[in-house]
Amino acid sequence: MHFQLTLGHLKLSFSMFLTLQRQSMKLREWSTAFILSREDLPLSKYGVSWMKSRINDKDLKSELVTHLQLLGRYVTATAIIDYLTQPGVIFCWTVACKGQYVDGHKREDVVSFRQNKFLPLWYVLKPRMQSWQVIEGKIIECTVVVWFHDESIFYAHDQCQKCWAHMSKMPTPQPKGEGLSLMAADFVSADYGWLHSSDGTESARILFHPRKGRDGYFSNNETICYVEKAMAILKKHYPNEDHVFIFDNVLSRTKHVWYTWNMPKGCREWGVDVPVRDVSGQPVLGPNGKVLTMKAWIANGFFEDGTPQVFYWPEGHQHAGKFKGMAQILTEWGLNVTHLKAQCKHCEPSVTMCCRCQVLFNQSDFINVEMILESTCRARGFHVIFLPKFHCELNFIEQCWGYSKQIYRCYPPSSRESELEANVIKALDSVPLHSM
Repeated sequence: MHFQLTLGHLKLSFSMFLTLQRQSMKLREWSTAFILSREDLPLSKYGVSWMKSRINDKDLKSELVTHLQLLGRYVTATAIIDYLTQPGVIFCWTVACKGQYVDGHKREDVVSFRQNKFLPLWYVLKPRMQSWQVIEGKIIECTVVVWFHDESIFYAHDQCQKCWAHMSKMPTPQPKGEGLSLMAADFVSADYGWLHSSDGTESARILFHPRKGRDGYFSNNETICYVEKAMAILKKHYPNEDHVFIFDNVLSRTKHVWYTWNMPKGCREWGVDVPVRDVSGQPVLGPNGKVLTMKAWIANGFFEDGTPQVFYWPEGHQHAGKFKGMAQILTEWGLNVTHLKAQCKHCEPSVTMCCRCQVLFNQSDFINVEMILESTCRARGFHVIFLPKFHCELNFIEQCWGYSKQIYRCYPPSSRESELEANVIKALDSVPLHSM
């Protein structure tokens, strides 16, 4: 046994010796080439990011030259090594740390929304929020609780890729693709953490199987049903506080009562989907657990002089009860839109006359109308604030997702849906309140 261990050590030592010898020969080769040409630096052929030398960094080059000049006439390679190992200038090859995305922050409509809507609303509520600061010997207690909302998807094969493995371990077959997916939707606040009852028996969290062929997609109707569930918990367990919901500014949340997208150009039967409610005002759920909806007329508008504008043909008209259509509504406003198409596939935010849908949407009646989510929450005594577009960094629930996924990736792979769901719940519940 002693002889076998010694032989194994000798083999390992000889292998390391050969590796070091090859590396030293390469270093000598590269050094000679650079001394002769002063330009020939070793470059890797793998990846664009490897094709640059730190010597080409102007700031580093300037600082290095200044340092060498201060040393006088006699400079050795060791002086460069000593300089580069100083804590202030040391570099290591690593994955660059990523921050939040900033795409779209400077867009005109985004800046206007941020400065004129979001920030004024936030500063009105801020004095009444919990501050956790001691002022004049007293803790300032406030009555506003802010709940941030978002969804995040967990994948069955999203596991930690790095682990300790023996040198003799052979590669094992891996499952293809991301695997099963499970979307978690929840609210979180710095006061209470995830939105649940004080005794922990009720939770606003929902788990959703996204994509076509499963639970579909998280639409405005699902959002309304979900918010109703959250408001019921808060009304029952936290009735003595004012609650504010913060939502991302995306189409599935910002659907208006008057929604111009897919609004017909001409006269026909048309309405918007609204939840069916029982006598107590609660949404009625169908056999599949989703909110039942029905077609309803949109409310009438007003002309500039305050005169009501009816959007459906009245009794006695040959098309009584039918929606007039965008063309007729805009014509009654005195706008000539005969040359415009019904709607663009994607309208530019700064363009208001590209299609009839966009023209109608930019009229005062449609600009000032409440969104369905806003009206639903206001009817129950809750406030809603929408984040500026592209400002995910303002939603601290993103850090909660990151914390939970870091824990989730340490669990064994979830080969079954029950395991995936259990791991997701366990990871989410692992986020401590003090971190929030």
